[in-house]
Amino acid sequence: MNGSDMSGNCIACQEKPVAPRVVVAGLASCFGCQLQITNAEAHLLDVLGQIDLRYWQLASSEPMPDEFDVAIIEGAVTTEEAEATVRMLRDRARVLIAIGACATTAGIPGMAADHFLERPGQVYDRLPDACGDMIAPRPISAVADVDYEVRCCPIDTLDFLDVLQRALYGSNKGFPTKTMCGDCKRNESSCFFGKGTLCLGLVTVAGCGAKCVNLGRPCNGCRGLSPDANLASAREAVARYGVSVADFDQALEMFNQVNPALAASE
Repeated sequence: MNGSDMSGNCIACQEKPVAPRVVVAGLASCFGCQLQITNAEAHLLDVLGQIDLRYWQLASSEPMPDEFDVAIIEGAVTTEEAEATVRMLRDRARVLIAIGACATTAGIPGMAADHFLERPGQVYDRLPDACGDMIAPRPISAVADVDYEVRCCPIDTLDFLDVLQRALYGSNKGFPTKTMCGDCKRNESSCFFGKGTLCLGLVTVAGCGAKCVNLGRPCNGCRGLSPDANLASAREAVARYGVSVADFDQALEMFNQVNPALAASE
């Protein structure tokens, strides 16, 4: 991921002051992250004033245009058609932004990835024609290069606006790779493990400010595994606090089923 477009230029700072053309597409998801965008009432008109919104699957039945600058995608890739759509968006867009856990980690759809080809037969006596082009769920990054990600389930509206600004105007701001536990300590939040309660903050990538923990709920890992996470050490810590390691591993599958790091640690 970079701080501007694929060529390193600010999209909104071209020689001609033309508003960047933006499309928003949805794949396998609940569309909750797209709804979160609409919750930015105080800023939405300002955002729309900076872009040329050419297509938004949630809000319009108009066909997608052939030319655009920024593609925003929600949802996991679960069909051959969706895979082709992602490749098309990547080919045409200068910047591709994946939003939400389904798009960045495969999310809830990804929980079905293991032994995926066996699953339709467990549900249907006769497979629908639609099952013919189904593929094991995967994140957008497994199909095409992603320039920016907005993580969480659902996304934080202000986080989305921040990332969109970076995509439009460029930024050298880095993305965190540390785990969530550091945020909890800075927030002076008490640790759930001290209460014998499972929390995935010790392996989940930081960046949300540990909002769930601040509200009294353990982290469910919706931002995905941190590149800095040490799963072997985490399992030892879980056991040391008297929490079930099997429950820890099962909880990891919700948002990390297709993450190679999870399979490598087993």
